[in-house]
Amino acid sequence: MEKMALPFALIPFLLLTIPILEIVVFILIGGQIGLWPTLGFILLTAVLGSILLRWQGLNTMRSLQNDLAANRLPAKALGEGAMLIVAGILLLTPGFVTDSLGFLLFIPQIRAGIFSFLSQRVHVMGANAASSSNFSFQMGDHPNQSRPETQRNKGSRIVDLDESESESQDPDERAPWHDKQSDK
Repeated sequence: MEKMALPFALIPFLLLTIPILEIVVFILIGGQIGLWPTLGFILLTAVLGSILLRWQGLNTMRSLQNDLAANRLPAKALGEGAMLIVAGILLLTPGFVTDSLGFLLFIPQIRAGIFSFLSQRVHVMGANAASSSNFSFQMGDHPNQSRPETQRNKGSRIVDLDESESESQDPDERAPWHDKQSDK
């Protein structure tokens, strides 16, 4: 549990550090090129980020649709889509540091590296729901540890009862499992 708590402990630190870093970079760059060029550059990166987000987002959407049409789990397309959303948020946040990080996420090789890093830590098991198999996401410290995959039989009928229903002394004749021949 301590390993999972560490990234969450970094959030308050980042929420304090990133704005301070942005202010320092604003002062340094603004002192070199002036106020209006600095503001113009920030607006330009927001516009360029929006254009890149739309272009790469459409490509990711096509990839997602192709995976679904081929009956494949679209893990990579979903991961890239999530990274593109983060890139868009970073680019719309005014600042040079966040813009730099956002533009880095638009480079496919960097997204592939992040996806590879994360895919070693997140395991997806299962298949398409249309094939009647369940899928679950497994996250843990042991990437080689796996759980057995559960599947339903196509013709099986599952009845979920709680304890009071399974021990009933007065059977309900409307119930589908009630055997009418046992009454005779």
